[in-house]
This record gives sequence, structure tokens and C-alpha cells, in this order.
Amino acid sequence: MAMDRHPPRRSRPVARMAGLALGVALAGCATAPEPSTDQIRAEAFATVAIPPNWSAQASQAQVDQGWLAAFADPQLTALVQEALLRSPDLLIAAARVEQANAQVDIAQAQLRPAIGLIGRGGSKPIADLVPLLSGLMLRLSWEIDLWGRLRYARNAAMAASDAQSADYRYAQQSLAASVARAWFTATEARLQLALATDLAERGQQLTALAEQRERIGAGSSNDTLATRAAAANYLDAREQAEMASRSAARALEILLGRYPGATLQAAVALTPLPGAVPAGMPIDALNRRPDLYAAERRVAAAFDRVGEARAAMLPALSISAGYGRLSNAAVRTRDDLEQTTSSVAATGTMPLYTGGALTGQVQLRSAEQKQAVAEYTRKALVALAEVEDALTAERMLAQRERLLSDALAANEQVARQVDAAERIGRSDQRAVQAQALETLAARSALLSLQRERLSRRVDLYLALGGDYAVATPPPAQDSGAPGPSPTPADGTSPR
Repeated sequence: MAMDRHPPRRSRPVARMAGLALGVALAGCATAPEPSTDQIRAEAFATVAIPPNWSAQASQAQVDQGWLAAFADPQLTALVQEALLRSPDLLIAAARVEQANAQVDIAQAQLRPAIGLIGRGGSKPIADLVPLLSGLMLRLSWEIDLWGRLRYARNAAMAASDAQSADYRYAQQSLAASVARAWFTATEARLQLALATDLAERGQQLTALAEQRERIGAGSSNDTLATRAAAANYLDAREQAEMASRSAARALEILLGRYPGATLQAAVALTPLPGAVPAGMPIDALNRRPDLYAAERRVAAAFDRVGEARAAMLPALSISAGYGRLSNAAVRTRDDLEQTTSSVAATGTMPLYTGGALTGQVQLRSAEQKQAVAEYTRKALVALAEVEDALTAERMLAQRERLLSDALAANEQVARQVDAAERIGRSDQRAVQAQALETLAARSALLSLQRERLSRRVDLYLALGGDYAVATPPPAQDSGAPGPSPTPADGTSPR
């Protein structure tokens, strides 16, 4: 009858203790709200004034999304999509997001009770009774989060996870931009190789003409040696161009996650430059860029870690409870030994002296928060400088392209005139070949500038925070879809 009488009496304290613990947990101090974006910027830009407009002349219209489509290059679009699927850099960023999410799960688990089974079995001489006791016990342990230490840790993990997710989005945008720049570079390298090959052939022709003139007495050995030296330089430039073309192909293949065998074929012409880009306002760039949002969330995580460190200086309370049943073999050794057993315990701890460890932890976390704010300031200023540089480059490179285009047009006109003069006997083949070399050099300079304009345009898109792809709208929710998440009982805002 003892087995029927004792368990009900002992289960009531377990229930009362669990109810008391739940009430204490719900009545615990709520965590302080994380600093808002405005508060972070107010502290980060305490000594810096963000102007309403860019220093460089730019349109204040809203920045366009889907900048990749603006180039109207299907091959480039396909390469970006391939890189997003296979790039090792992006796979690393995705793994970091998974790690951050796992840290959230670990921190969240600390707020919940831990439940486990304890089993025991064995045999020893009768003189040692305790080891004879065999059975199975269900055990519960739970740290009551009185002052929010565990919730601060959970919130810090969630903020860090948000930061890693933003880093992943920025990694996607950066990868798309890197592929575009590498594609333009590979295309330019292929075209420069063709120009260098033409230059080398022209140099060989000039050398042959100089040697012929020397043989008939119309030229000197010095002229021949000079043309040979120039031809050798052109051949060397051609070798360098071929090396650059292979290196550019390998760089792009690495971004794509391919074997770097320099087998990728670049385009036969540079992509046309899209129209002007609306730049919006400086504050818009700060709001759009994922890397700045990541820095902002790291400030919030540092804030939560300060709260966690401060809460660790306050008393802590944990409870444990167990309920189990002993085996019949063990019970038969004692007539008065119950076959079932239960236990409830509460443990409170109050740090009195830790040698300054807890105070040092608060100071450490506070310094980390200051560092996070300073990191946000640095990243924001660098981001704004990137936009200013890109806008300035847009204007300067456009002016340079006009000058180099005029220079190429003038060289082409001179080449036509020299060619016409050679046909009527007023000039010789040396002048034709020499002018052809000048024209090829002018075309090479213009080609390099045009590629730089394309790369700088990509830099501008990335600096402004524009996405490479148009975001797809989320699916419409039906009437039975759940509404917003309610505010948790601990007072923190839903995430």
C-alpha cells in the first residue's frame, strides 16, 4: 500500500515547484530594448554630418533594382547564375549563416527545461546496499532566467544571426559584381590580344621593309636595327597580352567554381554601357546596403552581450525534479524501501567575490560595444566614399572617353590619308605601317577605358546597395494564414 500512498503526496510538491518557477520566470525583469537604427547612427555620426545630397552631381531618383539586366548581356547573366550556385566563397558565407542559426538554437535551448532519463543497474555484495539499487528516473532541470541573462544571450545570438544573413546577401551582391567585372576584364583581354597580335604583325612587316631598303641602299643599318627592336617589343607585348587573357579567364573560372584551365571563351565585343544611374540620397545608400545592416545588427548583439554580462552579477535560481521507479530485485533487499521515488530541489546562487572576473566581463563587453559602433561608423563612411568615388569616376571617365574617341577618329583619318598618298606614290609603305601602329595603340587605349567604365558602373551599383536581380514578390497569403507573431512573455519584441 505504500507504493499507492506516497507518489501522490510527492507529485504535488513537484507541480507546486514547477508552477512557482514558471511564475518567477514570467515575473522576471524584461530585457532592455536594443538600440534602434536612429540611435546607432546618432552615436556613430556624432561628429560627422551626412549631407542630404551627394557631392558629385547625380540624380536623386530612386536607385533601380536588377542592375544586371541593364547590361542586356545574356551570357553575363548566365555566368552570374552559375556563380551563385557553385562559388566556393558563397558556399562559405552560407555555412556561416547555418552556424549562426545553430547558435540561436543553442541559446534558445538554455531558456527551456532540460529533461533526461537516468538509468542504473549492477550488483555488489549485500553489505553494500546502494549499488544494488537499480531502476530508471526521469529528471528535469531548469535555470530560471530571473534577470534576463539567458534572454540577452538569446537576443545576442539572434542579432548575430541577422548580421550573418545580411553578410550572405551582400556576398551574393559582391559575387555578382565580381563576376561582371571579371567578365568585362576577360573580354577586354581577348580584344587586347587581338590588337597586340596585329601590332606584332605590323612590326614584322616594318622590319621586312627596313631590311629591303637597306639591301637596295635606300636605308641604313640603324633604321633596320630600330625597327627590329620595335618589332621585338611588339612581340613581347603580344606575349604579355596572351598571358593576361589566360589569367583573366582563370580568375573568372575560379569565381564560377570551375577548374581554372583558362578554357572559358570571353565575348568578341564589350558590353555597351547602360544609361545613367539614379543615385538617390546618401541616407538611402545606408538603408539599402546589407553590409551596413549587418554592422548595425552587430551593434545590437554587442548591446545584448553587455546586458548578459551585467545580469551574470545578480543572483541565479535553478530547480531540479525527478521521478523514478526502482527494480523489484533491489526492493526485495529492504522491506521498507519504496518502489517509486521523486525529488524536488531549488538552488540559488549569489556571486559575492570572483576576483573581478564579472566586472571585467562587463568592461570587456562594453568595450566590444564601442568597437561595434566604431566599426559601423567606419563601414558607413567607406560606403559613402565608394559612392562618391564611383560618381566622380562616371563623370571623369566619360570625359576621357570622349577625348580618346576623338584621338582614335583622328588617327583613323590620318591612316586613310596616308594610305591614299601611298597609292598615288606620294608616300611609302613605311608611313602606312607606322600610322597603322599609332591607330592600333589609340584603339587599345580606348578599349581599356571602356572596360574601366563598365567596371566602375558595376562598382556604383554595388556601392549604392542596388541588387543585381529584381526581387520576386512574396506569395499572397490566404485568409487562413497566421497573423503577426505575438510579443513574447519576456517583453522582447518578436524577431
